[in-house]
Amino acid sequence: MIRSILDNDLYKLTMQNAVIKSFPRAKVRYQFINRGQTKFPEGFAHELRKEIQKLARLSLKPEEKQWLSNRCYYLDPTYLDFLDSYRFNPEEVGIIQQGNDLQVSVEGLWYHSIMWEVPLMAMISELYYKMTKPETYSVDKITDIVHRKMAGYKMLGIKVSDFGTRRRYSFENQERVVQALKNYGGNSFSGSSNVFLAMKYDITPIGTHAHEWFMFHAAQFGYKSANKTALENWVNTYRGDLGIALSDTFTTEAFFRSFDTKFAKLFDGVRHDSGDPLTFADKAVAHYEKLRIDPMSKVIVFSDGLDPQTVEEITKYCRGRIKVNFGIGTNFTNDVGVKPLNIVIKLSEAKPEGLDWMPTVKLSDTKGKYTGNEREVQLCKMVLGIGD
Repeated sequence: MIRSILDNDLYKLTMQNAVIKSFPRAKVRYQFINRGQTKFPEGFAHELRKEIQKLARLSLKPEEKQWLSNRCYYLDPTYLDFLDSYRFNPEEVGIIQQGNDLQVSVEGLWYHSIMWEVPLMAMISELYYKMTKPETYSVDKITDIVHRKMAGYKMLGIKVSDFGTRRRYSFENQERVVQALKNYGGNSFSGSSNVFLAMKYDITPIGTHAHEWFMFHAAQFGYKSANKTALENWVNTYRGDLGIALSDTFTTEAFFRSFDTKFAKLFDGVRHDSGDPLTFADKAVAHYEKLRIDPMSKVIVFSDGLDPQTVEEITKYCRGRIKVNFGIGTNFTNDVGVKPLNIVIKLSEAKPEGLDWMPTVKLSDTKGKYTGNEREVQLCKMVLGIGD
């Protein structure tokens, strides 16, 4: 199901590089969260373990390393040498199935175990459909759906990217979608988060960092310093490259308190991943204006549960106020006539060097998407002054 060590999202590579530089001895734990309460079929854990063992055989190929060196210029040669020797370690993954309930966990050094999240989710999603065998659309209909969506996006004059690795129907379907987007999307298709497919189809790999980057910083430096130190360490690693900042780990309200003039000028824009997108746009525009920065010189990358109707609404609302791009995930790679799985894998605990294990949380701007134990969530809210 995973064809290459690069069959992963770009932000895993960019974060791995940053972790190696700044936190080489940190340890972490991840937890699978079955938000949609999916009932997994008998024997699922056994089949998943078999797929996980296959990942241990993957390694970076010479042509992949050369492509990364040419296309991902922000990744150091020393990191590419590290990736050349990197191998997945299945012993970092724990799987338990009790009836229809599936539990998956990951534990290890952060720089090493960070690569598991995306391929694990992709395998869980694809394996579920392989074992349950739902009826799907024909290949021609799936391709036609992609074409019709892109026709609408082209008319809006916007740029969209494929962000669909984690909850794809299958690898084959994501590749089919990316191929159709490249062939039909023209200038409106800006690339894919999937590094392997970006290489195969000569498109731009898209991504910067994820929530775990900020969650770990909270464990080491505290909630009040988390956003600022996370942004500072990102800047120190990439010196202005990869300049889209994720905004909602501890709510947008807390993020903008730390997103001062330095960061607002240095970063190209911000990514929206939870909460009402129009409200977020208002907050972003107001924040840039408050700092005397022209919002039209910045961009919002929207990436939360997008479909054509939502994209059109956001585009029209933001036009003439701030630039917009869209990272579309499940609605591209799992629009095949089945119900997509509502699953995530999130950082649950972190052990910075010299410290004990600390629970981690993500608040987001959607209360139903909070992750972490309730006591720690309440502590985070209290420290940051976030009300109900």
